[in-house]
Amino acid sequence: MNAADTHRTINAVWRIESARIIGALARKVRDVGVAEELAQDALLAALEQWPREGIPDNPAAWLMAAAKHRAIDQLRKRTLHARKEGEIGRELDARHAIAAADFADAVDAALDDEVGDDLLRLVFTACHPVLSREARVALTLRLLGGLGPDEIARSFLVPEATIAQRIVRAKRTLAAARVPFEAPRAHELAARLSSVLEVIYLVFNEGYSATAGEDWMRPALCDEALRLGRILAELMADEPEVHGLVALMEIQASRANARVDAAGEPVLLLDQNRARWDRLLIRRGLGALERAEKLGGALGPYALQAAIAACHARARSAAQTDWARIAALYEALAQVAPSPIVELNRAVALSMAFGPATGLELVDALLAEPQLRTYHLLPSVRGDLLAKLGRQAEAGEEFKRAADMTRNARERKLLLMRAQACAGGAANGGD
Repeated sequence: MNAADTHRTINAVWRIESARIIGALARKVRDVGVAEELAQDALLAALEQWPREGIPDNPAAWLMAAAKHRAIDQLRKRTLHARKEGEIGRELDARHAIAAADFADAVDAALDDEVGDDLLRLVFTACHPVLSREARVALTLRLLGGLGPDEIARSFLVPEATIAQRIVRAKRTLAAARVPFEAPRAHELAARLSSVLEVIYLVFNEGYSATAGEDWMRPALCDEALRLGRILAELMADEPEVHGLVALMEIQASRANARVDAAGEPVLLLDQNRARWDRLLIRRGLGALERAEKLGGALGPYALQAAIAACHARARSAAQTDWARIAALYEALAQVAPSPIVELNRAVALSMAFGPATGLELVDALLAEPQLRTYHLLPSVRGDLLAKLGRQAEAGEEFKRAADMTRNARERKLLLMRAQACAGGAANGGD
């Protein structure tokens, strides 16, 4: 195997195993920043040795062992300087020496335990509410996704230095706040889990509908969010909202191939070729939604959104979509997670179920909402409803307004094309 192939293998193994290694180390050193540095040292050792000595039979175990040795060295130094070894699960009497081999065995056994719990602790630490939303996203992709600052920066179209700074500050904030490396206790689980789910879905949404740049979608981010969601669903099998989020992402991801044409231009939901939807992802999504429903209780925001997505997935064509049920689900969503954006989506569903005039009435009531003042989908939806009512000139102005607001080049092009079509309709007596 040549050097390039070896480096690709190392990167692939690192992407898969880094979170598990960092989690195991963080449980013992009690600092995610230090844990990541130790894991990175192991990665550097692999990059140095594997091209020369060949890839080991079990590369994941090699990386873990290399990281353990570095953890052992650091803990031994702490012992010499501080005379305590709380990190290996018990206090040692400073008056008794500990043999290096015994010490290594103790750390080795400790790091091999509780792999699932370590990952769960790492998830909750990276998504801790003490961090800003942007910092949580960057740190999660770094620690759990194994992405470098350059990869994260490219995905979100921000300078690499900005992402690197966010990650450094996030780790410093966690250390300064003395955030414990542990899963939250029962009384704080709901609030902390909400933060975790929000971060994962933010990553997915940025991949599904890029807020800026030349691409309509960034599939790599969708894939990363799905991977994290599936891991979380295994670790927290009794939490319905975790399954709800996974269901939502699986079903939405199933449309990826149909959301763009051969030239990369956007294809809206009602115009998509549903034969191109991924039936395996749909089945996985419907299965996750069923698990959420079987756990009992009222459906939460993600499970309700998954139920809405399921309505689309089950319809063989746009015309067969149960829009009345979708409108009812949006009404239920508005009860548990009220927001103007939910109301805007409900307006679309009502317009499809009961006519554009019904939807426009609700949309017009949202025009004064401060949260929607710079939200490009408000004029976009309003333009669509006005066009369906034959008010082409007004619709064209709304599409132009939406085009001015969006930062995504593909979306801007689509909106301007719709504005142009409305101008042509108006010229032909559409108004």
